[in-house]
Amino acid sequence: MKIDWQVISRQYGPLVWRTAYRLVGTEADAADCFQETFICALDFSKRQEVHNWAGLLQRLATARSLDLLRKRKREMRSRVNEAEWDRVASGEIGPDRQAQDSELMESLRAAITKLPAQQGEIFCLRYLNGLSYEEIAEEIGTSVDSVGVSLHRAKSRLRELLVSACAEER
Repeated sequence: MKIDWQVISRQYGPLVWRTAYRLVGTEADAADCFQETFICALDFSKRQEVHNWAGLLQRLATARSLDLLRKRKREMRSRVNEAEWDRVASGEIGPDRQAQDSELMESLRAAITKLPAQQGEIFCLRYLNGLSYEEIAEEIGTSVDSVGVSLHRAKSRLRELLVSACAEER
């Protein structure tokens, strides 16, 4: 069966973009992840039939974004990113709140990169992309119980990392 990539990219491109941008926080990095996601999807589709394009592309975008964050962290440990929370514009949020949100998002990104790969992926699929436990289990190829355990461990570890990061700032 021939795959119409123009239709797939038109239909799922916005989903892939949002997924990548939420994680990496910059348009240039999101564009890189976007391209890599579709390249990986092409490779995947050559090996086996895809039954859920949205789930596959979201999972690949999350994995590519986490890979980029880990790479960025290794290359520039002291780099400070100006992150935005989903580009939410509000007249009520002042510059101090924007700075706090940016710092919190950067701390969360840094902490996520310290999680084991699958835990980080599952955490992002659940809390940044809004997938259900069942959807994650299907995409990852594991049980719903395993997803729950991974999320519990990821949240516990993130809590430790963020508390530790806050303590170091004081």
